[in-house]
Amino acid sequence: MLYRYGLVRQKHAPREPFIHTTLLQEEVSEPDHGRVRCLICERRCVIRPGATGWCRTRANLDGELVTLTYGAISSLAVNHIEKKPLYHFYPGSRALTAGSWSCNFACPWCQNYDIAKHPPNGGKFTSPSQFVAEAINKRCQGTSISFNEPTLSLEWSLEVFRLAHQAGLYNTFVTNGYMTEAALEHLAEAGLDGMNVDIKGDSAVVRDYCQADVEVVWRNLRRAQELGIWVEVTTLVVPEVNDDMVILMSIAVRIARELGPYTPWHITRYHPAYRLTAPPTPVQTLEEARAIGREMGLQYVYLGNVPGHFAENTYCPSCGKMLIQRSTMEQAESLVQDGHCPFCGQEIAGTGWNWETSEE
Repeated sequence: MLYRYGLVRQKHAPREPFIHTTLLQEEVSEPDHGRVRCLICERRCVIRPGATGWCRTRANLDGELVTLTYGAISSLAVNHIEKKPLYHFYPGSRALTAGSWSCNFACPWCQNYDIAKHPPNGGKFTSPSQFVAEAINKRCQGTSISFNEPTLSLEWSLEVFRLAHQAGLYNTFVTNGYMTEAALEHLAEAGLDGMNVDIKGDSAVVRDYCQADVEVVWRNLRRAQELGIWVEVTTLVVPEVNDDMVILMSIAVRIARELGPYTPWHITRYHPAYRLTAPPTPVQTLEEARAIGREMGLQYVYLGNVPGHFAENTYCPSCGKMLIQRSTMEQAESLVQDGHCPFCGQEIAGTGWNWETSEE
C-alpha cells in the first residue's frame, strides 16, 4: 500500500518532488473500477487504487498512475562512454550518468542490487535542467541513464533528452530492453541516440531467472535500429545459467541475422553478487563464446570485465589491424578516420567517430 511511502493525501494536495504523472497509462474497464494499467514496460501491470506495480516505482494514486522516482537520483557519475559499454558510439567521450531505484527484472545475480533491488528510497532530487547543466559544467559530451533499469525513469529521461539535444549533447540508455514499443518510440522522438541492451540468455533463462519474455527484448532491439538508435548488445555470462555454448551461439546467430553482423556484442564476465554465489566466469568460457560469435559472422565481439584482454580492443574486420586499444573500459586515441579503417578503407560501423573534430 502507498501508506509506506507517505503518499496517502487529500486530493489536489501538493505532491512530493518525486511524484509525477506517468506518461503511458490507461484506465481498466469494469469490473476493475479504479484500476489503471501501466504501459511503460511489457509487464503492463494493472494496479489497483493505493497499490504499486511490479517494479514498485509506479503507483495508483487517486485513480491516476504516478511515478515515485521522478528526478530521484541514487547514483551520479561521469563515465567514459566505453564503460556502458558502448564501443562504437562517440569513442573517448564522457557521459554524465544517473541512476535511480528498482528494476522490472528479477535477476538473482544483479550487479547493482543495492539500488536495483530496492523500492524508491528518496535520494537527491535533480530536475532535468539541473542534470543537463551539470553535464555541461563537467564538460561531458552526453548523458546516460543507467545503473538501475532506466525505463523506470521514462518521464524524467524524456525531458533530459530534449534539453540535452538542445545543448548539443547525445543521450544513451543502458537497459534490459523491456519497455513497450510506445515507450521506445517516445524515447527516440525525445532524442535517445544510443543504447546498450542486455540479452541475458535464451527464452528459458530469461523466463526462469528474470521472469520475462526475451522475445520482447529482441523486438525492441530491431525497433530501435529502425528508429535510428545506435545499438550494442551485452550478455553477462553466468556459470550454470547461460554459459552453455548452445545458448551463446543462439544469441550470436540472432544478432547477426536480426541486427546485422556489424552490431557489437559484449560478452561480459560475471562476479558473485546479490543472491547468486557461483564463482566468477572462467575467462576461457568467454573466449570460447567470442570465437563462436566470430564464426557466426559477427565483426565486433568484445570481452568485458577482463582488464587488459586483447578482446577489449577494436580491430578492422577486413585487414585485422588494431584501430582502438582500450584499458579498463577507457579508450586510447582512435585511428578510425571518418568511420573507415585508415589502413584498408573498410567502413567501421558506429557513430560519432569524429566528435572531437566536429566540436572544433
